[in-house]
Amino acid sequence: MTAVSAGTGELDRPVTVVPPRERGATRIADRVVAKVASQAAREAVGTLPPDADRPSATVAVHHDIVHVRVHVELDYPCDVGARCRQVRRQVVERVSGLVGMQVPEVVVQVERLHLVAAPGAVQGRTR
Repeated sequence: MTAVSAGTGELDRPVTVVPPRERGATRIADRVVAKVASQAAREAVGTLPPDADRPSATVAVHHDIVHVRVHVELDYPCDVGARCRQVRRQVVERVSGLVGMQVPEVVVQVERLHLVAAPGAVQGRTR
């Protein structure tokens, strides 16, 4: 340790060295966490019809814990439960890995189902 003196007759005081990991703080905006969650949901949902809205997310962050609500649209028919589990897993993995927060809850809200036409099926009105 080195000593510091103001030159005015004060006693020499040792300089306190703060380790780098204890300096400052990192704050990640809620909108950034929501963006990571939305992108993770997009990855999990996969390809959707052109008229489908992209998945979106809202988050509630308290310290290092985040609760996520994801809004998705899915193709129909599909195993809705399996697709929602897949979205949950992907969101937890991405948010935990990229943002470093705990994700105890991911609510997946299915907003709409898009009918996928069978290959070769004619769409539109028939008479």
